[in-house]
Amino acid sequence: MTEISSLLSARAVRERAHQMLSLGLADKLPHFRVELDNLDAIADLVLDVTGKAYPNGDVPFHSRWRHFVVGGVDRWAAIAGTVSWPDAAARARAEFDLAITSVLLDAGAGASWRYHDAVTDMRIGRSEGLALASLDMFASGAFSADANNPLRADAAKLKQLAVADLERGFQVGPDNPLVGLEGRVALLRRLGEVAAARPEIFGGKDRPRPGGLFDQLAAGATGARIEAADILLQVLLQLGPIWPSRLTLQGTALGDCWRHTSLVTGDATTGLVPLHKLSQWLSYSLIEPLQRAGFEVADIDGLTGLAEYRNGGLFVDGGVLSLRDPADAGRAHEVGSLLVVEWRAMTVALLDRLAELIRKRTGASAEQLPLARILEGGTWAAGRKLAFARRPDGSPPLTIISDGTVF
Repeated sequence: MTEISSLLSARAVRERAHQMLSLGLADKLPHFRVELDNLDAIADLVLDVTGKAYPNGDVPFHSRWRHFVVGGVDRWAAIAGTVSWPDAAARARAEFDLAITSVLLDAGAGASWRYHDAVTDMRIGRSEGLALASLDMFASGAFSADANNPLRADAAKLKQLAVADLERGFQVGPDNPLVGLEGRVALLRRLGEVAAARPEIFGGKDRPRPGGLFDQLAAGATGARIEAADILLQVLLQLGPIWPSRLTLQGTALGDCWRHTSLVTGDATTGLVPLHKLSQWLSYSLIEPLQRAGFEVADIDGLTGLAEYRNGGLFVDGGVLSLRDPADAGRAHEVGSLLVVEWRAMTVALLDRLAELIRKRTGASAEQLPLARILEGGTWAAGRKLAFARRPDGSPPLTIISDGTVF
């Protein structure tokens, strides 16, 4: 693996995140100070939130599938249960189609957007609302090129998606604006284009569709065993071209990877900080379909925590990370700014530190309590709880200028 391609890995995310945290602990970063003593109180909060949400201790993985459960009803399971799937692989391809399209639509919605759920008559915002909107679109056949088979996402149909399609599906209007709408549509169109252009990857067992990635992963399995980090590798390699053109090095598109002048490595990748947030969120969300199809997914902690605003907000609102210039809290920051890159990278490393602390307190091993369960239990919910305690609208402590493809 070359120095450049090594950035397309969870290992690189973890190594560079901890390098950034080390700089922070040495007080050598331009925007944040680190107060590690405050991590104990955050561990208390995460354990409290987890205990209330999962009193029996059975915490599921952090993934998109959790957002399809509303009021105790698993909407996707109810839909899938009515279908006579020809085999386990057919269901897995449909679940890959759903997970991939839904996760790509999952960047921050903004504080004011809501989705009216016809089943509960509730207006639901943020990730949960985005999940239901995407599930309803998927179930209605909005992404399918086959009128007789709505539960699929075809490359040919995705390529033709219009902004109006998403406006309709997500109930967007002047009184219900959705952040980054055009960016989301462009992402799904590019998903269609990439899948159509690579039938050897996405069309091996069917017409080209994102769900063809299931067959790619299945073909690379050792027996029935797949490493979680290999899921991310395939997501980054096969879906990498869908991302907006950002950093490219020696012809390789680096995706959710940014520059920070403080991070020095002494090779061609110096200053580069890979984070791969949406790709890792997607990788976590592909674990369960693979398991349902009979595969063992190994070393789930090979993936990292997610560098997004709920986890990041947990450490800012919890006092582990503090701004050198308090005025930065009132400014809007570009996603590629040094401040945001610093914040996101240290979030990943601090999630590892927090996981160690929580396992020590509970006596659980990494196998019993992988990071995916701590995130779900967990850090994301605790970040949201702190945000609402500090700010009436529950917004993150820092304002990020996003195009709908990162946060």
